[in-house]
Amino acid sequence: MADAQKSSIRTDSTGENTEFRIRIVNSFNDIDLDDWSGLCGTGRSKEECAQYNPFVSHAYLSALEDAGCATADTGWLGQHLLLETTSGSLLGALPCYLKSHSQGEYVFDHGWADAFERAGGHYYPKLQASIPFTPATGPRLLCRNGVGIQHVRAALSSGLATLTDRLGVSSAHVTFVPESEVSVFKDQGYLLRTDQQFHFVNDGYDDYRGFLESLASRKRKALKRERRVALENDISIDWITGSDLTESVWDTFFEFYMDTGSRKWGRPYLTREFFSLISQHMAKDILLVMAKRDQRYVAGAINFIGSDTLFGRHWGCIEDHPFLHFEVCYHQAIEFAIANGLRTVEAGAQGEHKLSRGYMPVRTNSAHLIRHSGLKNAVADYLQHERNDVERIGDLLRQHGPFRKG
Repeated sequence: MADAQKSSIRTDSTGENTEFRIRIVNSFNDIDLDDWSGLCGTGRSKEECAQYNPFVSHAYLSALEDAGCATADTGWLGQHLLLETTSGSLLGALPCYLKSHSQGEYVFDHGWADAFERAGGHYYPKLQASIPFTPATGPRLLCRNGVGIQHVRAALSSGLATLTDRLGVSSAHVTFVPESEVSVFKDQGYLLRTDQQFHFVNDGYDDYRGFLESLASRKRKALKRERRVALENDISIDWITGSDLTESVWDTFFEFYMDTGSRKWGRPYLTREFFSLISQHMAKDILLVMAKRDQRYVAGAINFIGSDTLFGRHWGCIEDHPFLHFEVCYHQAIEFAIANGLRTVEAGAQGEHKLSRGYMPVRTNSAHLIRHSGLKNAVADYLQHERNDVERIGDLLRQHGPFRKG
């Protein structure tokens, strides 16, 4: 599909309308880097963008394609929506993929697919507007700075619905949607789904000790003991970023990643080439937390650095040590965030065990457009019950957080 139908959109505060079109491209190599970096949140680096999110950067998304992670061969065929003026100026975009499965999404719809298939329908292929293999909330309806945000967002969400119809697929799914975009999808008739993750919020702590002082005494003592035990056996921790991310370091981390990925998914999603590519183009946005014993690294976790958020992603090890996973993935991330003035740590999907370590439940959102009326009605009913459960569980968990009352 080359173009959706041409129309007009109000794109500035003057009230003037601009004629636009939606164009579909299969690869980020077909999108100009400078054009893409002009979209809110996508700049070349966090220094150049006040709302920088590394996962919607051209460097990250193109690396997934160029390294063979998110391609047609792996069931991720690019169907990226570009909102342009008729002269070709980029106004907005929506990263999107035509998918033949539901792997690597972290918002699970396998039950919907199974039910529809048993009833004689065809759930796949479907459209997935997301960042592959990345359960992190961030902008999906990308908009160029200085244009009418709500109008561009509405045009993109409508364009996704049009693409769903034109391709004749069962559904379109937009995952890890920020709160600011939820109403746009709701107005377009998408079903809304909620879940929860656990995030650390930096409440203006001067240092890590300040965070510890905010905890209840019993929780603080348990956490300090856990960290002490994790670093027994002469284990030390290194923070590695920027030019220190050498190919030798990546070789070591990839060994950790492959070990964990093979056990969790059978076949890890990311290739060795992917890590080299992101290191070449966005090394300042990457933090490796690596644990060393006897002069060699034995465990590590990769994090990505946004304008105000540290995103924890993958962990792996070649030696098992008590509590080392918690130290490398959670405690060190909090220390880094406080030391660097970051407001939030998002430590990945799920995990009630994060609660006692300072990570509190936070709602996540997704939007789903389902064309078959029977399936849509069944899913809508399910989502209502699910939302109630998520809210109830979140309230209960917040009551058992580690922080001092009041």
